Amino acid sequence: MRGNNRKQVVFLVLACVIFAIGAGILILNSLRNTDEKTFDGQAAYANVAAQMAFGPRLPGSQAQTALLVWAAEQLEKSGWDVVIQNGSQEGHGLRNLIARKGIGKNLILLTAHYDSRLVADRDPDYPAVIAPVPGANDGASGVAVLLELARVLDIPTDCTVWIVLFDIEDNGRLEGWNWILGSTYFVQHLDGIPQAVINLDMVGDKDLVILPETNSTRWLREDIWKLADEMGYAEVFTSEGEKSILDDHTPFLLAGIPAVDIIDIEYPYYHTRADGLEQVSAESMAIVGRVIERWLEDY
Repeated sequence: MRGNNRKQVVFLVLACVIFAIGAGILILNSLRNTDEKTFDGQAAYANVAAQMAFGPRLPGSQAQTALLVWAAEQLEKSGWDVVIQNGSQEGHGLRNLIARKGIGKNLILLTAHYDSRLVADRDPDYPAVIAPVPGANDGASGVAVLLELARVLDIPTDCTVWIVLFDIEDNGRLEGWNWILGSTYFVQHLDGIPQAVINLDMVGDKDLVILPETNSTRWLREDIWKLADEMGYAEVFTSEGEKSILDDHTPFLLAGIPAVDIIDIEYPYYHTRADGLEQVSAESMAIVGRVIERWLEDY
């Protein structure tokens, strides 16, 4: 009888030890998960809402200045070094925001435009009604994804990453204005040669479909699309159909720098007053953000 009691005590002690070890592992895993940084689509959505609260970010406007101050603060909180590049292109003053992080020799650029179009000239009631574009998807979504990426990116030791927000991308076809002025100025004054440039534009709409952009550097585009397919996002990063567009990746391509444009070219509300917060999806931005995060961290 005593032998049986002794065995029961030993069994209970062993059970308690095993339980304690298991509980400890669960607690450690819980702490790791709490500390782990993963791309949050809801945080990106909040970044869009914050930009929309400033109003249309028209070139030279107070809303634009407020956005630059806010974006710089967000990036600095995430450990990035931020500078504002002031310049002039085709007679228009401009302000590009440049944030830098990392110590490696391979320079990667993540870019988007932050300005809003001066006139919603695709509105059905234009020109009877002349109003600026709110720019929720066309402008704010790309910035929102980059700011969330800035928070979560684990930059490889052999890389340096720049996040660049371009001014005056979106006012071509308006009298006295042209497309991609901010990025053109940036490339003309670029110190260093990036290994790759990933430009985001109109990446937050609810019915997000990103067609292959044919001007983009082929190997870089195929790299990203293949990764998206492996991650289960082939319906978003689709290979069915191709289109070409002039965008902020163009000046890099003209300078011989590999660049890709990630854009929903067929977004129906661009350059209209309907391009508001209600068109933007946290899930869409999470898909784009996670693909770019994975691509860069595996670079």
